[in-house]
Amino acid sequence: MSSPTAAGLEWAQRLVRLNTVSSESNLALIDCIADHLRTLGVPLRLTRDESGRKANLFATLGTGKPGGVILSGHTDTVPWDGQDWRTDPLGGVVHDGRLWARGSADMKGFIGLVVARTQAFLDADLPHALHYAFSHDEEVGCFGVRHLIADLKDAGLAPQMCIVGEPTGMVPAVAHKGVYRWRCCIKGKAAHSSLTPQAVNAIEAGARVVSRIADLADGWRNNEPRYAGFDVPFSTAAVGVMQGGIADNVVPEDCHFHYEIRNLPGTDALAMHREVADYAATLVPAMQAVDPATGLRFEAICAIPSFLAPAGDPAVALAQRLAGSDSTALVAFGTEAGLFQQAGIATVVCGPGSINQAHQADEYVSLEQLALCEAFLERLASR
Repeated sequence: MSSPTAAGLEWAQRLVRLNTVSSESNLALIDCIADHLRTLGVPLRLTRDESGRKANLFATLGTGKPGGVILSGHTDTVPWDGQDWRTDPLGGVVHDGRLWARGSADMKGFIGLVVARTQAFLDADLPHALHYAFSHDEEVGCFGVRHLIADLKDAGLAPQMCIVGEPTGMVPAVAHKGVYRWRCCIKGKAAHSSLTPQAVNAIEAGARVVSRIADLADGWRNNEPRYAGFDVPFSTAAVGVMQGGIADNVVPEDCHFHYEIRNLPGTDALAMHREVADYAATLVPAMQAVDPATGLRFEAICAIPSFLAPAGDPAVALAQRLAGSDSTALVAFGTEAGLFQQAGIATVVCGPGSINQAHQADEYVSLEQLALCEAFLERLASR
């Protein structure tokens, strides 16, 4: 079984040992990478969030050279609260041919290998620029990368291609669904439960909307044209959180729930949501007949566009050459790929590990997958 270089593994371990759960700052990791790149004379740009606790890093190897390829990864991870880990989530231990830690597969293994190869990339004197794009807050809605992409536009930088190193088993992925989430907030009117006609039950109104979401999802399952290659080859909807009420004998005044749509490429998630919102609007007149202060509203939580690489896409062709295979795949999870694509950058998703290990207790990436990724990056340096 092949293994990564000592330097590549060391960088992957260094990054997974830094706690960058989305609720925490990622600055220790960003500073760690930035300090290393500065010692090699690599110019970089940082874009921070409003709090100043998080940052994106964009670095360019070959300043002044045209176009170029972005190697993209997100620095945040999901939490491990309540999961039954047999190893330390921040330990970065290696045994049984695997690197074990939160973020090892998703996706600090990839970022560590990229950073470890910086000197080799510089020595290769590539004819085009090579860029690193390391973002914050991907796991909670792809928020950081939007600022990073906007900064590139403001700076007049126009990379030609992007490789997003999410875990695909080093098989280039050419499509994924969109991920859109909303919060529905319902304001009712409280009363003693013996006086229900004088009240507006916020939970019941919310339940009617939830039922409409389920009906729409059933319709997509039954009627939407199938998209071969996806595990679930049709668009889906799901309610993930619902809260409301204070006691059994009080008609609830407040309720809120969260729901998501995962839409196939080529479908319109916002139009799907409008069907939910239009139905919710039909409930309001009866609610306000009891109390004009009642009603419903929707708040957008996140909007991650679907991704579909067109036939003949140069980024896909590049990833296939670097992977040494004509294979491609579709993935079920959302990534930043659609946002890079919307910015006019040809994009593909390809990285080490499996999404089946991501977000799980005892997350790991195999050393063999890391070695395959290193070979992929080595071919990029010599292309």
